[in-house]
Amino acid sequence: MSGSKIPFNWPHMTGKELYYIAESHFGGRLAGDGPFTNRCHGWLEKRIESPKALLTHSCTAALEMSAILLDIEKGDEVIMPSYTFVSTANAFVLRGGVPVFVDIRADTLNIDETLIEAAITPRTRAIVPVHYAGVGCEMDTIVAIARRHGLAIVEDAAQGIMATYRSRPLGGIGDFGALSFHETKNLISGEGGALLVNAGASVSRAEIIREKGTDRSRFFRGQVDKYTWQEPGSSYLPGELIAAFLWAQLEEADRITRDRLDLWDYYHCGLEPLERLGLLRRPIVPAECTHNAHMYYVLLAPEVDRSAVLTALSQDGINAVFHYVPLHDSPAGRLYGRPSGDLRVTDDLSSRLIRLPMWVGLQRVDQDRVIESLTRLERFTA
Repeated sequence: MSGSKIPFNWPHMTGKELYYIAESHFGGRLAGDGPFTNRCHGWLEKRIESPKALLTHSCTAALEMSAILLDIEKGDEVIMPSYTFVSTANAFVLRGGVPVFVDIRADTLNIDETLIEAAITPRTRAIVPVHYAGVGCEMDTIVAIARRHGLAIVEDAAQGIMATYRSRPLGGIGDFGALSFHETKNLISGEGGALLVNAGASVSRAEIIREKGTDRSRFFRGQVDKYTWQEPGSSYLPGELIAAFLWAQLEEADRITRDRLDLWDYYHCGLEPLERLGLLRRPIVPAECTHNAHMYYVLLAPEVDRSAVLTALSQDGINAVFHYVPLHDSPAGRLYGRPSGDLRVTDDLSSRLIRLPMWVGLQRVDQDRVIESLTRLERFTA
């Protein structure tokens, strides 16, 4: 890749994906919930220590399933950060729920757990912590708040696979967890996701909702002699080809994570001088968190013009990007949700963040190009 344009992301393949897809076809199974799906379920349940994992066609689907399982109704409130992807809010808005946006922490960009309790009202049903960049939220505090107020926790762990909080895998701490295997994530299947059902009493119902509202899973296990419509549901499961691709990734999960951490560490070391000069701030990972190197971002100093920096990086052949537009500042966010208190940290940091190219296979010489380009940040100060 050296000398050419450096893409922001490039999907990594282990080498077994196409073989497993062919094996699935040879076995006569292309629809979902076949042998590869079962392997993926078992791996996720063991690795994340979750009672039940269910592959879905996206993390969005997993979040939507959690909203259905919580019986979210019109006017029910769900607390979440504004600095997240639209699916976090959409899943609950589709059920009539109201996202209540809470500010983020300045260090991790995760929801500020000290502000959650003030956002709780008699209509609050759930808290949705989003583990930004694969760094865990302060889950002990969030769990304690949820228990105190009788609220559910839905972990948006779209970026959290292979990361932990106090040695507990992300996605396996709340009542439900949602994972993503989109091509921009650490472990991929093109599109795809998983719902982690950690509240054991919800497992049977989750299977029914995922299978179009039927008890088809129980039928295939021989628990009923026919399957029928039990309650409203949808087709949330992925095809077996998606699961076959994903299985090749899960088999190499530890190696992929090590490779990403090596890339992350190289950026972190190379950009330390710029942080000392006050031109940017590097990511902060609390001691209680083991991250997964999902992304490497920098926060530019307030006086640095982000648009000019992104333009300069592009001119240097580097595809760096900003991230979310805060949901509270979007048309739909203003219409369907509401902020709780001041979201000044969200507004500030979202305007200064840049994500750097990060993918397995990125060469050191290309990382050096990125670092070298950023050393000229002083040109863009106001």
